[in-house]
Amino acid sequence: MKTSFWVLGIVLALLIIIVVGVGVYLGPIIKIGMEQIGPKVTQVTIKVGSVDVGLLTGSASIKGLQVGNPQGYSAAQAISVGTIAVKLDPLSITSSKIVVQSIHVESPEITFEGGLSRNNLTKIQDNVNSVTQSGSPASTNTAAGTSSKPAPKIEVDDFLITGAKVHLDLTGIGNKDISLPDIHLTNLGKDSDGLTPAELTSAVMGAVSSDTISTVTNTLMGLGKSVKSLGQTAVNTVGTSVSKITGSLGGLLGK
Repeated sequence: MKTSFWVLGIVLALLIIIVVGVGVYLGPIIKIGMEQIGPKVTQVTIKVGSVDVGLLTGSASIKGLQVGNPQGYSAAQAISVGTIAVKLDPLSITSSKIVVQSIHVESPEITFEGGLSRNNLTKIQDNVNSVTQSGSPASTNTAAGTSSKPAPKIEVDDFLITGAKVHLDLTGIGNKDISLPDIHLTNLGKDSDGLTPAELTSAVMGAVSSDTISTVTNTLMGLGKSVKSLGQTAVNTVGTSVSKITGSLGGLLGK
């Protein structure tokens, strides 16, 4: 009997070592995946400082995320984030839909460059939408290195962005820094088989784009930039763009 318990103890110890070892190696794998799949979805560079994963606790931390700017814009990146905290269901890691319980993006720095109706954020959003609608590998979520086996899709129950700062470089207005209200999304892919990376990116970028454009417009109005000085056509275009983005977002939230 003592021998059986001794053997069982060794087996459990080995299992723990394996799980911890997988967690250690999983971080770099996720980092590589983000830097390879991300640019296919956004059509801009994606850089990640590090990814730490704790499989036993279902937690992960992403540090030093940088989303590049589209061609034609001068800033080095459109979005940079110091830390992203992720909590997921460990039992879903091997299933067809990975359940992410929460994502908290802390104090991102967003560069808003261009005009009200056309800027770097709307360009990235257009890039993501084109990938989502085209049915490309990034959109269909095919596993890397295979032609038919689909990779797991994703469900995100709670997505929160807090403390965002927007650096404005607006045509005809100049430079200004503003704070963005918290962005809170829930039940992304919950009522379906999940979202592909492209669909999830589209939902998040749609929320960031629409909230940023709305905040920028309200800020300019508060600075005394009347509808007349901004131009009625420009204001109407902004309203149409925000409605279009939020409409697409609503469709993804219902998936």
